[in-house]
Amino acid sequence: MPKSKRNKQVTLSKTKKKGRVHKEAFVDSIREAADKYDSAYVFTYENMRNLKFKEFRDKLKSSSRFFLGSNKVMQVALGRSVSDEIKPGIYNLSKLLRGNSGLCFTNLPKGEVLSLFNDYEELDFARTGGLALEKVELKEGHLDQFSHEMEPLLRKLGLPTKLEKGDVMLTSDHVVCEAGKPISPETSRILRLLGIKMATFKLHLICRWKTDEFELYKELLDQSDDESS
Repeated sequence: MPKSKRNKQVTLSKTKKKGRVHKEAFVDSIREAADKYDSAYVFTYENMRNLKFKEFRDKLKSSSRFFLGSNKVMQVALGRSVSDEIKPGIYNLSKLLRGNSGLCFTNLPKGEVLSLFNDYEELDFARTGGLALEKVELKEGHLDQFSHEMEPLLRKLGLPTKLEKGDVMLTSDHVVCEAGKPISPETSRILRLLGIKMATFKLHLICRWKTDEFELYKELLDQSDDESS
């Protein structure tokens, strides 16, 4: 008789140890970067897209290093006060690691870093739960952009469609989304099918640290110790 999986015991100590080792390695990497690079920045992001972020990071990989992870762990790595900071004044960064934020260590000149971050912006398709940026309404009549094979899917997604002599017809006007309202899974799929991009992946520089220098670029609205990153 096969053994029941319900009674299988999991050794939590092993799981905790693995997590601790990972955190310690993350802390060590940040501290090594603080020694290697001239300056460090805290940045926040909107509508994170992993592939787009990787492309941005790869452009700077020869001169910079990025860290995304637990805000609390990054704070520990840098130090949270003058008494435990790893470099003079670097604890100021810890105070601004809140919400969706990360660290960038770099040897690039300040002007180049500001330009790279401020100019970077990538449009992408909106995901479920995001807010619509504008109203999208489809008018009754032919939907020429769709083939007849697509009609069952469009109907399943909530569009009032039918086939008429092999053409996809919208039987009445239909509002796909309203500006400022959350996007449902069905709406997200429809917008993608229509080729309408409503999400902008953007990075915002919050502050800059260099030995004995600290510059604040943007105040954070959320000063809670958010672990959403």
